[in-house]
Amino acid sequence: MSQPTDDAAILDLIARWTEAICRGDLEGVTADRVEDIVMFDVPEPLQERGIEAYRRTWGLFFAHTAAGPARFRVEEVNIESSDQVAFAHGLLRIGGDQAHCRLTLGLRKKNGRWWVTHEHHSMPAQLG
Repeated sequence: MSQPTDDAAILDLIARWTEAICRGDLEGVTADRVEDIVMFDVPEPLQERGIEAYRRTWGLFFAHTAAGPARFRVEEVNIESSDQVAFAHGLLRIGGDQAHCRLTLGLRKKNGRWWVTHEHHSMPAQLG
């Protein structure tokens, strides 16, 4: 069952992260990620492992999207949390209305602080 204080802390983490993305602040983007984070992203490669690979992915993103409040907006966030583990999922927009994506975050609490251990961005694809 979700805990209101944990959910509020996770929402705050997501808000700080998206604000850092919009500013192009790489230190802010990586602030709440574990060293061995796993990320599945829209552009290749299929999977990134570790904080340095995660940092490189965001460098590429910053090179291809303009800074500003419309750069990366998370919408419709849902959180499920327990004492030590949580996940959040929602929809996001990149570059204003240029791209609609899905976001899932896996989190772990350590020493009273939430850390993102897994991050997944995806875009729907039409088949047929």
